[in-house]
Amino acid sequence: MYTPQMKELIKKVEETRPQRVGVHFPRMSPEDKQEVLKKYHPDFIEAGFSEITVGVNKGDRVPLELATLIDARSCIENVELDLDQYDYDVDVLVIGGGGAGAAAALSAQEKGADVLLVTKLRFGDANTMMAQGGIQAADKPSDSPPIHYLDVMGGGHYHNVPRLVRALVNDAPIVIKWLEDLGTMFDKEEDGTMVTNHGGGTSRKRMHAARDYTGAEIMRTLRDETLNRGVKVIEFTAAVELLLDEDGKAGGAVLYNLETEEYQVCRAKKVIFAMGGSGRLHYQDFPTTNHYGATGDGLIMGYRAGAKLAFLDTIQYHPTGAAYPPQILGLLVTEAVRGRGATFLNIDGEQFAYHLETRDVASAAIIRECVGRKKGITTPTGMVGVWLDSPLIELIHGEGAVERMLPAMVRQFGRFGINISKEPMLIYPTLHYQNGGLLIDEHGETNVENLYVAGENAGGIHGRNRLMGNSLLDILVFGRRAGYHAGETYKDVKLKKLTLEHVKKYHAELEKNGVATGGRISPMLLPRYTHREVLEQEA
Repeated sequence: MYTPQMKELIKKVEETRPQRVGVHFPRMSPEDKQEVLKKYHPDFIEAGFSEITVGVNKGDRVPLELATLIDARSCIENVELDLDQYDYDVDVLVIGGGGAGAAAALSAQEKGADVLLVTKLRFGDANTMMAQGGIQAADKPSDSPPIHYLDVMGGGHYHNVPRLVRALVNDAPIVIKWLEDLGTMFDKEEDGTMVTNHGGGTSRKRMHAARDYTGAEIMRTLRDETLNRGVKVIEFTAAVELLLDEDGKAGGAVLYNLETEEYQVCRAKKVIFAMGGSGRLHYQDFPTTNHYGATGDGLIMGYRAGAKLAFLDTIQYHPTGAAYPPQILGLLVTEAVRGRGATFLNIDGEQFAYHLETRDVASAAIIRECVGRKKGITTPTGMVGVWLDSPLIELIHGEGAVERMLPAMVRQFGRFGINISKEPMLIYPTLHYQNGGLLIDEHGETNVENLYVAGENAGGIHGRNRLMGNSLLDILVFGRRAGYHAGETYKDVKLKKLTLEHVKKYHAELEKNGVATGGRISPMLLPRYTHREVLEQEA
C-alpha cells in the first residue's frame, strides 16, 4: 500500500480532481510534440544505439542490446546435424505460440496444408495473452477504414508502409467478425451492439474490448480453436536457426527442445515466423511489459538468412507502466484507463499533458516531467513516476465504473493494498513494443522466398509509433494473411537440399569486418537476469 508520505501527496490529486471532470487539457502542437520527443524520448538517446556491422542492413541504427546479438555467432555453430534426416517434414512450419502463430496455423490448415506449430514456451505464453486494452476496427457507421488508415499513418509519423496499413485497416472488420464467430466475447450493449472506445491518437471510437482482458480472451479463443482442429503443436521447442535450400529459399528450421536439450531438423515448404518482439532485452535498462520469451529470436535468424530489417531504430515505451509497488514494476497499466478518462498528474496534482496523446508523445512528456522538470513522485525504492488519476473515472462514468470496466487493473493493484477506485496509480514509461522488425509485403512474406513473418517481429506496418489496439489487430490480419498465402502456394514449392551455408557466410562476414564477438552466441532464447558485472566478466 502507499506510504504515509505518498498518501499525503495524493491529497493534492484529490483537491484538483473536481476541476478536471469534463475539462480537456489542450493537445500539444506538432512543433511541441517534436520538441518533447527529441529531448526526452529514448529513441533519441544516441548512446542507446549502435550501427549494424554486417548483412543487408549494414550501417543501420538499432538498439545496442540488439546489435550485440546481431554481431554474434550462431548457437549451433559447433553442433553436428544431419540435414538429410528430418525429424519433421511438413507443408507449413509456424514458429510461435501467440495470436499471430495461432491465426497463421488455422489459416494455413484451412487451405489444406499439413501444419506444425512449435513454440518456445507453452502455447499461449505470449504478449497476446497480456494485451489488455482492445483491438481496433472501423465497423461503426461514423467510422471507416480510410479514417482508420489516416489515424494509423498519423500515429506512425507517416513513415508506415502504405500497402501494409491498407491491408491492416481493410481486414479489421473481417477480423472482428471472425473472432466473434469463433466465440470471442467482446463487450456489448444490451441490444447486442459492440461497445467501442477511444485510444490515444484515434479520431473515432473503434476500440473493441473484452473488459481489460482482451488479449487473454482472444488467445483463449484461438488456442481452443487450434487444438480443436487438430493442428500439431509442440511446446517448449525453440527454433534456433532457419534452414535454406540450395537456391536460398526458406526450407525449414533447426529446433531445440528445451526439456530434452536435443536438436531436431524440420523441413517445411513454407516457414512462418511469429516469435514476437524483443522487450526482454531491456533496452536502455527499462523495465518491460513483455512475456519471458520475447528475446528477438526471429530478428536474429531472419537477418542471418538475408531478410531485411525495417524501423528497428524505433521502440515503443508504453507511457503507463506500473512504477509502484515494486513487485509489479514495469507491468502494463492498460491504455483503457486513459481511454475511460484518467489523467496524468505531477507531484503538485497538476495535469501536464493531454491524457490521450499518442504513446511516444505521452511517454516523452512523462519523462520530461520526472527528469527535466523534477516534478515526479519518488517511491521508497528510488523509482520516480507520475500519478494516473483512475478515481476520476468514477466521477465521469459513475460509481463502480472502475471495477466494471477495469477488473484486471483492480486486481493487479488490489493485491498490494491499493484501491484504484479511490487512489491514483503511480506510473512511468515501460518498454512495451518493437515498432519495427523483418520487412514484409501484404502477404506477410519477406524478401527471402517462402519465409513469412507475422506479429511483433514484422516491420513496416506501424512506422515509427504504434497506436493502441493495432497490435492485436496486426497479429491477426497478417497471421491470417501469411497462413492463407502459405496454404495456397505450398504445393508449388520444390525444395532442394537443405543447408546452413548462409550461417557460415555470415560468420565469415563477421570475421572479414573485424567484429569481435567475444564468445557471444545468438539467438538468446531466454533472458539472463545476471548482475551486469558478472556478464561483463563472462564476455
